[in-house]
Amino acid sequence: MSSDGSAGHVDGTSGSVDNALQLLVLLSERHSLRVSEVANELGVARSTAHRLLAALHRRGFTVQDAHRVYRPGPVFTQLGLAPTGSRGLVLAARPLLEELRAHTGESSHLVVLEGNGARFIDSVESPRQLRVAPKLGVLVPAHSNSAGKALLAELSPAAFAALYPRGIEGAIGSAMENRRNLQRELDRVRRRGYATNFDESEQGITAIGAVIRDDTGRAIAGLAVAVPSSRCPRSRVAELASLVREVAAKGLPSTPGTDSD
Repeated sequence: MSSDGSAGHVDGTSGSVDNALQLLVLLSERHSLRVSEVANELGVARSTAHRLLAALHRRGFTVQDAHRVYRPGPVFTQLGLAPTGSRGLVLAARPLLEELRAHTGESSHLVVLEGNGARFIDSVESPRQLRVAPKLGVLVPAHSNSAGKALLAELSPAAFAALYPRGIEGAIGSAMENRRNLQRELDRVRRRGYATNFDESEQGITAIGAVIRDDTGRAIAGLAVAVPSSRCPRSRVAELASLVREVAAKGLPSTPGTDSD
């Protein structure tokens, strides 16, 4: 076939598809990738590597953490293709979710930070008729989610500011004032060891969250109990917070794919 414009378009498309497939294999094998690593492995420019990662991110194949590291996203889990490390985190944490549900009778959730969002990667439902439903794969603003706030409280001031360079839009008051208010709330989270969400992410739901640490002491996920607000007067929050902290404090061993280097 002649090397006219149409042939070049086909070859370029084939090359892009091949690069995307190679990138999926890399994600499965390495569990975490930076743009520079993708560029080196695929032999492409950093801008091309970034476009490939961004395309996979839009489709849910990747997530990006606060350190700008790309990891396998929820679609990997939904399709049963999650790499060993991602499956390892979910499998290792499942007993903690089940224990929290057993102690509280309420739904429990496992959350990881994705930029300034909180991604639900596992859930265990309450056996009660009125309960908070599972939210597998759902991404919500971290500042409106109890487990998300607990994870935000672990960030350095510089990392936190990088997630909200222009403040927080959408709430009452200026964006920068909202960021300062969140910083003050995160100070309280650090002091007491848990975070709360009173109808912030969804009307009618109260949640309490704390971080789960690995055996190096690094926060690797957030654990939360979520309760219909009608069944959770403020007087019950201290009891639930104590249970969340107790279960989360059991921690998890380090697992592949949860590093942040």
